[in-house]
Amino acid sequence: MRDGAQESYEFYCLADRTFYETPANRGAQHPDFALCAREVPAGWQHVPGETWMHYAPADLHLPPQGWKIHVSARLADVERTLEAVWEYCVPRGIAFKFLRNEPVLVMVNSKSAPRGSSGKLVTIYPAVEAQLELVLKELDDILQGVEGPYILSDLRYSEGPLFVRYGAFVSRYCLSPTGERVLAVQDDQGRLVPDHRSPTFSVPPWVTLPAFLQPHLEARNAVTTNELAYTIDGVIQFSNGGGVYLGHHNETGERVVLKEGRPHAGLDMAGRDAVARVSHERDILEQLDGLDVVPRTHDYLQLGEHHFLVQEHIDSVSLQRELVRRYPLTHPDATDAEKAEYAAWATEMVAKVEDAVGQLHGRGVVFCDLHPDNVLLDGNGRLTLIDFEVATRAEDKARSTLAHPGYAAPPDRQGVDVDRYALACVALGVFAPQATILLNLRPGKAFQLADMITETFPVPRATIDEAVRTICPDPTDDFKNVALPGKAAWTDVRAALTRAIVASATPERTDRLFPGDIAQFRAGGGIDIATGAAGVLYALAKTGAGRFPEYDDWLRKRILDTETGPGLYDGLAGVAHVLDELGYRQDALDLVDRTLADDWSSRELGLHSGLAGIGLNLLHFDTEPALRAKAVRVLDLVADRLGDVTDVPEISGGQHARAGLMYGSSGPALLFLEAFEQLGDTGLLDLAEIAIRQDLKRCTTTPDGMLQVNQGWRTLPYLEEGSAGVALVLERYLRHRPSEELATILSELQRVTHCSYYVQPGLFMGRAGLLLTAASLGEEQATVDDVVYGLGWHAMPYEGGLAFPGNQLLRLSMDLATGSAGVLLALGTALHDAPVSLPFLGPPQWSESVSRRSAPKEV
Repeated sequence: MRDGAQESYEFYCLADRTFYETPANRGAQHPDFALCAREVPAGWQHVPGETWMHYAPADLHLPPQGWKIHVSARLADVERTLEAVWEYCVPRGIAFKFLRNEPVLVMVNSKSAPRGSSGKLVTIYPAVEAQLELVLKELDDILQGVEGPYILSDLRYSEGPLFVRYGAFVSRYCLSPTGERVLAVQDDQGRLVPDHRSPTFSVPPWVTLPAFLQPHLEARNAVTTNELAYTIDGVIQFSNGGGVYLGHHNETGERVVLKEGRPHAGLDMAGRDAVARVSHERDILEQLDGLDVVPRTHDYLQLGEHHFLVQEHIDSVSLQRELVRRYPLTHPDATDAEKAEYAAWATEMVAKVEDAVGQLHGRGVVFCDLHPDNVLLDGNGRLTLIDFEVATRAEDKARSTLAHPGYAAPPDRQGVDVDRYALACVALGVFAPQATILLNLRPGKAFQLADMITETFPVPRATIDEAVRTICPDPTDDFKNVALPGKAAWTDVRAALTRAIVASATPERTDRLFPGDIAQFRAGGGIDIATGAAGVLYALAKTGAGRFPEYDDWLRKRILDTETGPGLYDGLAGVAHVLDELGYRQDALDLVDRTLADDWSSRELGLHSGLAGIGLNLLHFDTEPALRAKAVRVLDLVADRLGDVTDVPEISGGQHARAGLMYGSSGPALLFLEAFEQLGDTGLLDLAEIAIRQDLKRCTTTPDGMLQVNQGWRTLPYLEEGSAGVALVLERYLRHRPSEELATILSELQRVTHCSYYVQPGLFMGRAGLLLTAASLGEEQATVDDVVYGLGWHAMPYEGGLAFPGNQLLRLSMDLATGSAGVLLALGTALHDAPVSLPFLGPPQWSESVSRRSAPKEV
């Protein structure tokens, strides 16, 4: 039975305030459900997981896929439901699993949880279809009165908490139509195909819906919106609590917004569901009726179990969207005049938001969810606040139970002080977008942000200081002795980063050595290059920060009993590469041998996890004849599957294959270039050009002249999946085959390094990757210095050293892909006295003529 993946970063914030941590290490503050402590029955196996507790008879042999039963339950019914499932399944020898504690249940059924899988408390695995029918029938009687959220990916059985879905029981993989490796089921031809998990029920085409389920499908399909007095014209957004829809009144034609509340779904930290919050929002809006800064309420109605609040439609854009459009630092080479113009506009917006919130307080209402996405601006200058689900009454002196992490007040703020805190965050956040999330980790960050803001924008220090005093009333010296990039010498910054990384190490643990991204809690994630120990040790060694034999020994020991894939950045190939770089040749070769046992047919082409990375690592060990032959085989596989330039769409991601260095065609291009440099076959350059042009086809030029990867709804500049990674590979290609056309394109790709602000600091999807790109491509020193200085936006003190937050900024990270080790490596690329880069992206071994910065530099 496979444990369902949990991708929510908030889920990994439950157990630790500083680092992402598995909920299994949450400690006594979040005890498991009582059933978890029950003695395992004789002849049964129990496997505890991060999220699920698995139980099955030791001699049970389940099929790899089939119909499975999901049970949902509201919080009040959880213990009764778990007890009933245990008492039913154990005597009958039926395998099952259940969520292990209440915080996990709330998180997987929260408003931001994935809609397709949310609502599941228990999964039951019937061995055959006849057993499926019997279990559903009998459990439906046993669980009478139990209520729970509707599981959108499933078909509901009767009107109770039971749902069914056909899918995999064990983890098997295949390539999706977009070329990515995904979980799979087997079709009627024996082929592995994707196991789809969308928020709508569907049956694989080769599977017949059991006849006894047909009436339940017909009942599901009979529910429509035809009875509403409104027609839904489109979706504004979906959440796990329900949709927000654009519609119109059937008789008057007036445009409206319909806000849906799903029963028992979209829980907040107080345990309230979406229906309770939508009903509450109606009451709050009635109290605010007549104010121009809130939408008018038209109607409140119910369709089946779902509730709808009908509001005035306001033709507008959010403050967040307008901020993104205007913010000068995300455009290349912003001028002082542009910064001044923006500062004036931003200051005006903060004042207008403050006035609007003041009007709420005048009516005795605390907003409790103030952030730029909940502020609308129309073309006539009207500002409107929206989303009053968690608003409170001032006299209650309450706290918000559902707030944006960048604007959520700490526990010591209550009542109107909750909004005052959020207003202060808005005052900083318009100049440092998303950076206010870091205040949850260290409130004193506000003082250092104030320094960065006033050094960058012509905004009065007194204005910023007022916001800082609201956030952190007591002055701190958190940043007094921190060696900040751009202000301290390279050697001091390197030492500070190293201090923090070493202080975070946990050699006593077996699942990870250094805290990093949530990916390290997947199989093998604690050892790999991207998020595990290998990447951190690589960065420390390459930048001259030091060698740590005890950490080397931890990695060498862990690889002996870790089961993971063969990928370069998420698996054994990468660990082998690092061990060889660290001088452990035989350990490395032993690991490479383990990668050869993998069935490469289900591997994608990319650098991160797929054939390009595996092939590059085999070429690295080119002195081993057997491995050279395997590398040639990988080259043939990639060449056969590459296709032509016309075979890729113009959009990256979503329903299409991704572009870029780690997952796109630039990875195969890098493989072909490395192979050409070793083998001399010019046909490999032809393949490299095709691959590069495939990624260039998925790029678009922004209005300010930057060529970025095009995702349709946004463009990406980053190293992992953006134009920076494409630029690095294109530059390497041009060393061998100059082209005036492609050289011009390269200059357009490089312009992304001329921006002064990036939302995250990390190497793969943030500023550090742009720094590595700028330094590797020989950008002017002023450009490099600006990118280095900007790391200060996200710099954080940790144990006397310097650290950086990981993806989503909610916790610190020490890994290579998202955290401090990646920042260290990028700084080394720009400032270290020896060549430093990611594997296979540094100076080619075949040439000594490539110009590099050879002298140490300080900023």
